[in-house]
Amino acid sequence: QVQLVESGGRLVQAGGSLSLSCVCSGRTFSNYHMGWFRQAPGKEREFVAAIGQIPDKTYYADSVKGRFTISRDNAKNTVSLQMNSLKSEDTAVYYCAAASYIWSEYNVGAEYDYWGQGTQVTVSS
Repeated sequence: QVQLVESGGRLVQAGGSLSLSCVCSGRTFSNYHMGWFRQAPGKEREFVAAIGQIPDKTYYADSVKGRFTISRDNAKNTVSLQMNSLKSEDTAVYYCAAASYIWSEYNVGAEYDYWGQGTQVTVSS
């Protein structure tokens, strides 16, 4: 079993920056592909970013490309999401997810086996 715990969410002004972290425990972290998803009130969950088992393979939603950066530290069992130039539309609960294998696409939530509880990010305009 894998446990994922997110942290770092808070209230931030538009244009500001925020860094989210997700700590993984229970299994060998480096074996997992990792992703960040988000869900805003009244909306469906959407893909934000993902990183492969090999850290140089990263994927981003068009809406965050150039503003967000995903990274992982396999020695610390941690995946991070650096968010810059935040906009009000980035307001959501952000979830960390882990996949033992990606069958099709990194941006598909069903590919992920484990999910964290989420951390709230609120961007005020």
